[in-house]
Amino acid sequence: MAHTLESKEKQAGYLHQNFRLFHLKDKKNQEFEFHYHDFNKIIIFLSGNATYLVEGKAYDLKPWDILLVNNHDIHKPVIDPSVPYERVVIWLQPDFIKEQKDRSCDLSQCFTTANEKRFSLIRLKPQLQAEIQTILQQLESSLASEEFGHEALSQAYFLQLMVYINRVFLPESCPQEHAPSQHGSQIADILAYINLNLDKDLSNESLSQQFYVSKYYLMHKFKEHTGYTLHAYVQQKRLLHAKDLIQEDIPVLKAASMCGFSDYSTFLRAFRKFYGISPKAFHTSGCKAPALPEDGEP
Repeated sequence: MAHTLESKEKQAGYLHQNFRLFHLKDKKNQEFEFHYHDFNKIIIFLSGNATYLVEGKAYDLKPWDILLVNNHDIHKPVIDPSVPYERVVIWLQPDFIKEQKDRSCDLSQCFTTANEKRFSLIRLKPQLQAEIQTILQQLESSLASEEFGHEALSQAYFLQLMVYINRVFLPESCPQEHAPSQHGSQIADILAYINLNLDKDLSNESLSQQFYVSKYYLMHKFKEHTGYTLHAYVQQKRLLHAKDLIQEDIPVLKAASMCGFSDYSTFLRAFRKFYGISPKAFHTSGCKAPALPEDGEP
């Protein structure tokens, strides 16, 4: 689900048990809040005037740009309402992609690379645009079909799309001239530091010393660029990571410590408040990933 206070509209989309595709085109004056998901997201921008903010970085989109948004990435679109905004949005379960891994091919590598490099943009060359367009048309047609084998065929087209995305998102294929806008680059550095050091002291005092800024400046700019207070962001990232560790069968006490919670009772209260269930009950329940929601979004 999308974790945010924003209202949602029901949108037409194509359902597959492991992924969901939306082809959306609209023109409306709507502001979106920063939010995150429990699933990975691919945005293929087709037309309009849009900037996507992902973990403190701003990407000014051009037609057929592809954005990779990892589960738990804080993000939001900024849309010009004066022109139609068209995009394809694909939601996918992280475990599904990981299950496709074999010795020579890990289709989740593009998301791993985006996370490691803190860089989410793919800018396609014209030839690749045509190839991706063809695959998308085949995928949409198959998802809308009721013919024999349409689910298997849809999955095959989707995996083909993921192969192409990974081919163009290899580390050496990320040109520097397509770097995101630099406003808020210091906040992006701070976000990267937080996500790499969830077990460390991430207080306002510690981070302001680490990055040589005043505590007031840090609090103000952090809220401006993420929509979250520093404390709320750190707390949510720690709890999200703790959930991932528990799903990997890491003992609850160890998971709490690995996520920066020195006091177990504090962790227990925070986890129960955030997820509505205790960490032990969450583990006992089987730690199943939530089903993909039916709500379309930009």
